[in-house]
Amino acid sequence: MAEADDTVARGYDALYAAWGRSPTLRRIWRELVTGPDYPEDFAHISFLRPAQLRAVSAGLHVAEGQVLVDLACGAGGPGLWVARETGARLVGRDFSPVAIERARERAAALAMGALADYAPGSFAATGLASASADAVMTIDGLQYAPDKTEALREVARILRRGGRLAFMAFEFDVARSSGLPVWLDPVADYRPVLERTGFDVLSYEQIPNWRQDVEAGFGAVVGQREALAAELGEEAAAAMVLEASVTLDLQPYCGHALAIAERS
Repeated sequence: MAEADDTVARGYDALYAAWGRSPTLRRIWRELVTGPDYPEDFAHISFLRPAQLRAVSAGLHVAEGQVLVDLACGAGGPGLWVARETGARLVGRDFSPVAIERARERAAALAMGALADYAPGSFAATGLASASADAVMTIDGLQYAPDKTEALREVARILRRGGRLAFMAFEFDVARSSGLPVWLDPVADYRPVLERTGFDVLSYEQIPNWRQDVEAGFGAVVGQREALAAELGEEAAAAMVLEASVTLDLQPYCGHALAIAERS
């Protein structure tokens, strides 16, 4: 995940500290969110199914030996899958240092440690050199960036000209989401932001059945709160249940976009 307030940050640190300890969470995600055909070694907590993972990989046009940056990488699953499929060298950034440790552990377990470099960083401050990336991806993290324009300017800065950005992100019903501390700078359509930050939009599509996936996955998280607390710990479970409950109650999202853009 990307930047958020301190409460959310502590919650995600707690969640990643307990990563892999909850069969209940894994069952919820496999049955209701990712589908049972999602590769288990690359599991994640985003609303990403195999078809979208393949579309992101294809849209990046990244080749063996090139540099792929995964922003808001979390525990590393989707980025590692794309790196394995393409042969790209992976650079991961996440605001949670605990997530970075989990990503490093996963890369090592997959014998990909030499091909993946992880360090703390945010959308606004990646710590990477200008034009150092051949491609950038981010999965369900951009909606949390407190300034979407600043975030995409940083992506444009680190991408070489002609490099690709592929992302999934939720779009906002601005009237419902304005003023909420978790979702700062709500954006209803990322295309204008992409265009004014130096990108040509190559494709922009709505992910099928996104609302049903969110309602099913988050509904199960709320319903299984006691089991999640027993397996993950109270703080991690509370963070998940809070986000799930607020999302279900306030309905802040109006779309779930998969975008491919090129650095102009």
